[in-house]
Amino acid sequence: PLAGLDRLNELVRLFKGRTERQKERLIDPDESEEESPTACTKNMKLNESQRSASRGFFEFVFFRHVRRSERRLTVDFCPTDLIYVIWLFFVVAAWNWNVWLIPVRWAFPYQTSENIHLWLLADYTCDLIYIIDILVFQPRLQFVRGGDIVCNKKDMREHYMTTERFKMDIISLFPLEVFYYFTGVNSLLRFPRLLKYMVFSEFNDRMESVMKKAYIYRVIRTSMYLLYSLHINACLFYWGSDYEGLGSTKWVYNGKGNAYIRCYYFAVKTLITIGGLPDPTTVFEICFQLINYFVGVFAFSIMIGQMRDVVGAATAGENYYRACMDSTVKYMTSYNIPREVQNRIKTWYDYTWKSQGMLDEQELLIQLPTKMRLDIAVDVNYAIVSKVALFQGCDRQMVFDMLTRLKSVVYLPGDFVCKKGEIGREMYIIKQGEVQVVGGPDLQTVFVTIRAGSVFGEISLLAGGGGNRRTANVKAHGFANLFILDKKDLAEILVHYPESEKLLRKKAKKMLTKDKKPEEKEGTKGAKTVIPPRPDTPEMFKAALKVTEQAGIEGTFAKLKKLMLTNVSHGVPKQGGGEEGSNTARKKGKKKDMKRGKVERKERKERRKRRRVEGNKGGRVFLKKRRKEGIEGGRTFVKERRKGEIKE
Repeated sequence: PLAGLDRLNELVRLFKGRTERQKERLIDPDESEEESPTACTKNMKLNESQRSASRGFFEFVFFRHVRRSERRLTVDFCPTDLIYVIWLFFVVAAWNWNVWLIPVRWAFPYQTSENIHLWLLADYTCDLIYIIDILVFQPRLQFVRGGDIVCNKKDMREHYMTTERFKMDIISLFPLEVFYYFTGVNSLLRFPRLLKYMVFSEFNDRMESVMKKAYIYRVIRTSMYLLYSLHINACLFYWGSDYEGLGSTKWVYNGKGNAYIRCYYFAVKTLITIGGLPDPTTVFEICFQLINYFVGVFAFSIMIGQMRDVVGAATAGENYYRACMDSTVKYMTSYNIPREVQNRIKTWYDYTWKSQGMLDEQELLIQLPTKMRLDIAVDVNYAIVSKVALFQGCDRQMVFDMLTRLKSVVYLPGDFVCKKGEIGREMYIIKQGEVQVVGGPDLQTVFVTIRAGSVFGEISLLAGGGGNRRTANVKAHGFANLFILDKKDLAEILVHYPESEKLLRKKAKKMLTKDKKPEEKEGTKGAKTVIPPRPDTPEMFKAALKVTEQAGIEGTFAKLKKLMLTNVSHGVPKQGGGEEGSNTARKKGKKKDMKRGKVERKERKERRKRRRVEGNKGGRVFLKKRRKEGIEGGRTFVKERRKGEIKE
C-alpha cells in the first residue's frame, strides 16, 4: 500500500507540472516548451503499462479541460462576422423599443396598472441585452492598431474602456428607475437608454456591407426616419390635446376612435402641409401649429434631399450607361452613320449592360489594389482558364498573373472576331457563347463550332517570324463574351516564367507542325508520280539571237552560238576511228580554241587603243577649236566696243 501511495503522489505531482506548463503555453503560445530532463528521468522509472495508463488518463481529463479553457480564452469577434451582426440586430431592436415606445407610453394612456408588469418585463429584457453587450461582446471586439489586428483579450477590453462608446453605454444604463418609488412608473425616466445610439449607426454600416443591394436598406432607413418624425409629432399632438382638454376646442383631439391613429393622421396633414385642418383658437394651439409648420418644412426638405441622394446613388450606374448611349447616338447621327450600324451599336450597349451590369469591368477593378484584383480575377475566371489545354502544365502563378491581364469583350451575332490573313496580336478564350470557323466563297460554310472554355488564335500569338497571321475566319454565332489576351501582355508575363515560356513554345511548334505535315506529304507524292517537262527556250533569247545574226554584229549571243557549233563539230568522233581518234580530235579542237582566244584578245586590245587615241585626238581638236573661237570672238567684241565709244 505504501508503494501504491507513492506512485499516486508521483502521478499527481507530474500532472500538476504538466498542467502548469500547459497554462504557460496558453498564455504565451510562441514559447517553445520541451519536457524537462528531470521529468523524463522520473517517467523512465515507471513501467510501460503505468505510463500508458497515466497518458490515457491525462489525455482524457486534462486535455478536455484545456480545450474548453482554450475556447474560452480565444473567444473574440470580428466586426464583420455574421454572429456579431446578428447580435447587433438584437441590440438595435432593444434600442428601438425604447426610442419608439417611451414617447408613446408618456403621451398616450396605454400603460395601465393592469398591464404594467408586461411593460416592465420588456424594459428589463432590453436592459439585460444592454448589459450583455457591454460585458460580453464589446470587450471581445477586435480592433486595428498600427495596421495590426489586435485579438488579445486584455488589449481588446482596455481599448473598449477608453472609447467614447463605453462611456455612452454606461450612461445609458444609469438607473433612474429608483425614482419610480416617488413618481410611479414613468417612461420618461428611461430616456438615458436612448444614448446607446452608436450601436444603430454601426448596425447600419454592417448591413450595408453585408447586403448585395445596399440601396434598398438605405431607402427603408430613410423612410423610417420620416415615419419616426410623424410618430413624435402624433405623440406631441395628443399631449397638447390632453393639456388643453380633450374635445375642448375643434382643433384638439376629441377623444373618439383610436387615439394614436387619429393623432398620426393629424401629424401627416400638418407636417406635409396638406391643409384642411381646423384653425387653432388659443395661443398654445397657434404656437404649436406654427412650430409644426416650420419643423415640417425643414424635416421634409431634408428627407426629400436624402431620398434623392439614395435613389441617385442606386441608379448611378444606369444613368452612366444612359449618358454613354445618348452621346454615342448623338455622335452617329451627326456623322450620318448608316441605320444598320447604329442599331448594332445600340444592341451591343443593351446586351453588355444587361449581362454585366456595367460597360467596362476594368473601370471598376482599377480602383482596387493588385492583390484584390487578383483575388476577384481568380474567383471569376480561373475556373474557365484552368480548363484550357494550352495552359495546362504551366506555372500556377503565371496563370494568376495572366488572369489580371484578360479583357472581356462582347461580340454580336454575325460579328467577325478575326479574318484570315490579318495580323494576329490577341488570343481569345470563350467565356460565354459560341463562335464558328467559316469559309467558302461567301463565308457561309461552317467548318467547326467552338464553345465555351475553348481557345483560338493562340498560334498567331505564340508564333514568330512571319507566322502571326490568322489562318481562318472566325465569326460569332450568337452573343459571345470572349476574354482577350494581348501578345504584349503575354510577353511581359513570360519574362518572369522561362519554364512556362519553353512549354508554350513547344506546344506552339507542335501545332504548327501538325498544320504543315499534310501539305508536305502531298508535295512529296506529287514529286514521285509526275516528272516536270523541260522548259522551252525563252522567246526574248531567240529574238536576240536572230537580231545579232541578221545585223552581222559579233555580239555575245552570236559568239556563244559559234562556240557551241565548233565544240560539237570537234567533239564528235569520226566513224571507225575508235577511242584514239576521238581523243586526237578533242586535242586539236582545244588547240584551235586556244589560238582563237588569243586572236580575239589581241583584237580587243587593239580596239581599246584605237578608241583611246581617237578620243584623245578628238578632245584636242575640240579644245583648239573652242580656243580659237573664243579668241576671235573676244577680239571682235573689243573692237565693236571701241568703235561705239569713239562714236559717242
